[in-house]
Amino acid sequence: MSQKNHEGKRTARERLQEQREKEKARARRGRQAIVAGSVVVVLAIAGGIAVWATSADSGGAGTDNETARPKQASGGSRPAIPVGAPDAPSTLTVWEDFRCPACQQFETAFRPAIHELEDSGRLKSEYHLVTIIDGNAGGKGSLHAANAAMCAQDAGKFRAYHDVLYSHQPPEQQDKFADKKYLLQLAGKVKGLVTPAFTTCVNDGRYDAFVQKSTDAFAETGYRGTPTVLLNGKDLSKEKGGRFTPADLKKMVQDAGKGKQPGKSSAPHPGAAPHKSTSPQGKQAGRSASPQGKQAGRSASPRAQHPATSATPGY
Repeated sequence: MSQKNHEGKRTARERLQEQREKEKARARRGRQAIVAGSVVVVLAIAGGIAVWATSADSGGAGTDNETARPKQASGGSRPAIPVGAPDAPSTLTVWEDFRCPACQQFETAFRPAIHELEDSGRLKSEYHLVTIIDGNAGGKGSLHAANAAMCAQDAGKFRAYHDVLYSHQPPEQQDKFADKKYLLQLAGKVKGLVTPAFTTCVNDGRYDAFVQKSTDAFAETGYRGTPTVLLNGKDLSKEKGGRFTPADLKKMVQDAGKGKQPGKSSAPHPGAAPHKSTSPQGKQAGRSASPQGKQAGRSASPRAQHPATSATPGY
């Protein structure tokens, strides 16, 4: 065999070997791709299970923020957060905005009386949280604070966190409640509130749509501003010429409850603040018949409202 033919055959063998090696390499890559694809599918399924498990542990709020509703909250056309015994003989209905200065004044003055009546089983409160200031001044503090308060409702600590928010309300022009880190910081003042579930709820804005629905409901009521406070359907801003006091609230509740049994679920709320306020305004508001108490009632009565010139949140 000539040297030329020998080299030709060797070259052919080398080309054939190279082709075989290439085919083997392609086959290996194909198997690896199939395995990698299987891993991706498994991870996706595992992720779906993890998401489902997390939502199942959220207390039935659901994964869809458009339909999420806090625990025990009422739905319908006027969604609200309940506080106090469900079977209490009197109902206090409160429409308010966490950024509203008049709401803060009302809460500071009337809080001790409201807490006392709730804990005695004589009164249940229904809080409708709205976003008037966001709509009027811009920002998202009303929305974010309301959502955080509803997240606290899931943890059974709405009332305590509600009171903390009003006790640390920033000036109306400062949209500090828009900062979710600040809302979480304030939540640290309520024992046991800050948990991974609560933090996720706040950061995700789980109940933003619920707050929007409440705001829409307020726009349809015809009320002029916040706070709007009703006792058994009576607008308290129209009682006693707008000079309604905490002592008057107690008397109205007592009169309405004559001959009726107090509600059964009357234990103090977890993490609740003491009934008596440490501020001079709160102390005077809690007194029943003194001139100072009446004066406190004047400055923080439901008649002092933030005008609802717009009920559309500033998203």
